[in-house]
This record gives sequence, structure tokens and C-alpha cells, in this order.
Amino acid sequence: MDASRTRTGRRISPVFPALLAVLGASAWGLWTGFAAVGAAVFLFVVSGWIASLCLHEYAHARTALHGGDLSVEARGYLTLNPLKYTHALLSVVLPVLFVVMGGIGLPGGAVFIERERIRGRLRRSLVSAAGPLVNAALAAALTAPFRLGAVDGAPVAFRCALAFLAMLQVTAAVLNLLPVPGLDGYGVLEPWLPHGIRRRVEPVAPFGLLAVFACLWIPEVNAVFWAGIDAVTGTLGVSRQETAYGLEYFRFWEGGPPSAVIPR
Repeated sequence: MDASRTRTGRRISPVFPALLAVLGASAWGLWTGFAAVGAAVFLFVVSGWIASLCLHEYAHARTALHGGDLSVEARGYLTLNPLKYTHALLSVVLPVLFVVMGGIGLPGGAVFIERERIRGRLRRSLVSAAGPLVNAALAAALTAPFRLGAVDGAPVAFRCALAFLAMLQVTAAVLNLLPVPGLDGYGVLEPWLPHGIRRRVEPVAPFGLLAVFACLWIPEVNAVFWAGIDAVTGTLGVSRQETAYGLEYFRFWEGGPPSAVIPR
């Protein structure tokens, strides 16, 4: 591959800085009270969530590149541009819809990795693990201000929006690591499975994401799932009330929280 194409394939797209600009502007609007609260929370969460999707998929692609799949560069996966992903509906629209419908952060199928080019089973597992590990790292970073007391006294809407965005990263990491075909957790295990099992599972893999989301509509499964998420976010310093208010602010068309007083 010539040097000019390599530079183009790795050059950061203007789309990603634009997402960060929206994230920063909406955060400033929430902090200063300059912007309408509901709309600002919505923009803050959506821009932050899409930016995290870009980083999630970039991690997959970058790890694949180092593993031997040079095709990710030609496809533009290293540019942090969500418009370069294989399917706009699955890559961006569906994950945002999941957030709107259920407050769940779950990346969709986005980058196509030519796994036969990846050298060794361990590298193939690392390609799949890279995305959820980014979400885990973002969850730790976004909750750090809570653990350090940096948001004590901050505007409640900003605090709750940050808590909700952090919670989305937790759900993305947890759900993606489930050993379900089509999710990254299965991708970690897949290289180590017998060929016969992999061949039988392959036809159902495209439906794994939707199956997981459907299961979360079962009340008993939903209760166990959210109890686990609340336990993780609580350990990271974020309360259930903060994430719940964050979701209500995010759904500003429903009126927002009736009384946003967060106990210290």
C-alpha cells in the first residue's frame, strides 16, 4: 500500500471532532445553564455515545490491523468516522434507538474484519475484546469525577447526564462480553471452539444482538440485568438515582424528572 493511501486511511475524519464539539458545547450549556436542559442533555448523551461507538470500533480495527488484517485501513475504519462503517442502521441508528427505548448502551455490528488474515487465535480473541475494553475504560474515566468528588456542587442536570452516559458504557461493556453469537464475548471464545460448532453457530450470529435485546424485555431477566448494572455503577461511585434522572432528562419530550435533588 502506498504512503498517500496509508495517510488517508488513518487520517481522523472531521466527523469525529464535530461530535466532540457537540459534546463539549452541550456540556458547557448544562454547566452554565445557558442551554435548554432537556435538549442539552439529549445532545450531550447522543454525541458522547456515538463518539464512544467510534472509539469502540476503532479499537477493533486497530487491533485487527496489528494482527494482520490490512483491509481495515482501506475501508476507512481507522478514521473514527461512523459513516465508514458497514451498515449505518446497525452501526449508529440502532444503538441510539436502544438508548432511547430502554436506556441501554449496546453497540451494533459495525466493522467487517477479515478474520482469516489475523495471525493466531489469541490475536483473534484480542480483536473482539478490544471494543468492550474501550467501553470499560470510558466507564472508568466518566465515573472518575464522581469518585473524586469533582462533580459535588455541579449542576444536577450535568451530573445526571454524565452519570447516564457512564452507565451506557457499563451496559455496553457488560452486554458485549456476553458469550452470545454476534457479540464480542462470543468473538473472544470463537477462535478456541471446534470447527463444527463454529460452522453451526455462524448462521444465527446476525440475530444475536436482537435476541439479547428481546430477552431484556422479559421482566425477570430485566430485573437481574439492571440489578447487576446498578451494582457496577454504584461501585464506580454513581448512584442509581443519578442514572435514572439522567435517563429522564434525556427523554425531555416526556417532561423530565419531577424533582432533581440528588442527595450527597
